[in-house]
Amino acid sequence: MADDGERIEARLLGRIADVPAPEWDACAGADNPFVSHRFLNALEESGSVGGDSGWIPRHLLIEDAAGKVRAAAPLYLKAHSYGEYVFDHGWAEAYERAGGQYYPKLQLSVPFTPVPGPRLLLRPAEDAPRYRDVLAATLVAAAEQLKVSSLHATFLPAEDAAALAEVGCLLRHGYQFHWQNRGYRSFEEFLGDLSSRKRKAIRRERREVAEAGVTLRALTGRDIQEKHWDAFFRHYQAISDRKWGTPYLTRSFFSLLGERMADQVLLVLAEAGGRFVAGALNLIGRERLYGRNWGATQEIPFLHFEACYYQAIEFAIARGLQVVEAGAQGEHKVQRGYLPVETVSAHWIADRGLRAAVANFLKRETAAVRAEIGMLAADSPFKQEGCGE
Repeated sequence: MADDGERIEARLLGRIADVPAPEWDACAGADNPFVSHRFLNALEESGSVGGDSGWIPRHLLIEDAAGKVRAAAPLYLKAHSYGEYVFDHGWAEAYERAGGQYYPKLQLSVPFTPVPGPRLLLRPAEDAPRYRDVLAATLVAAAEQLKVSSLHATFLPAEDAAALAEVGCLLRHGYQFHWQNRGYRSFEEFLGDLSSRKRKAIRRERREVAEAGVTLRALTGRDIQEKHWDAFFRHYQAISDRKWGTPYLTRSFFSLLGERMADQVLLVLAEAGGRFVAGALNLIGRERLYGRNWGATQEIPFLHFEACYYQAIEFAIARGLQVVEAGAQGEHKVQRGYLPVETVSAHWIADRGLRAAVANFLKRETAAVRAEIGMLAADSPFKQEGCGE
């Protein structure tokens, strides 16, 4: 394709290993570990995506006339809607009841990872905004060429959402729960910002975990050994079996994560009675800590809150990280200092009738989502300004 006289080539790749890691990472940047070549390749190499997973890599590259990768997108051909966390099952059912075929579809996302971050990946340059527009238009063109029902781009930054809206995508809003570091020097200083009742509740929860004989180990880098991944996978598998019937991520994925990205991993393991009983996996970005997976083989009151939320806050304070992202769902997070933050996704739909129905639905849903965010924010545990306790 040509753009303002310059020859630009678009390519779809069947695996991320087909592009050199430095070329991909020059576009992905270093802020968000989930869009890095190492993370996405670990998903593919471990068999967590590809094969019969229903996630078939179709990564998009945009190259200039010199063959340099100027933009990229983590793209997948999907045979189902699992592992996305922006739910379109209802759209699929309605379309197929009407005689349409919803799958396959294209998914622009990080598999199994509801973490906001860049999806239109751009090599830094003065003309980078132009390449964002080219990439957005090429994604829609790819959807048309592949004759899929739809294209879905999830957990987007504002600039990516705007570019996709310009090429005909509908925007959908949701929310997650994030903790903000207000320059705290300690966990106790954070607690000092909360109302007396919420502060006492958190201290009680932490005390009860300790009194149950649980010790927490926060591991990163070389401290993470294969035995720790073995333990964590048992916990992850136990939760996955109860929720979905099978875990999305394979055991080998975690070994690859430890082998290639250990310095960007925070693995919290809970030990009781001489054995590991639970664990929480986090990834470390430049300014953010991302809470990802939790698992447990023993039910202990408040341990989930300690391992997933309080340990993450302590680590973020110690490292000077600005935000802890605790993901979606679970209004209980608000009372523990994680407040609602709006998220956005973009959806291109080929069928005009389905598009009109979805657009109408999204208008109503957006109003409801923003009302929910307002109600949740009003229940903040932080002391109101000028109100003391």
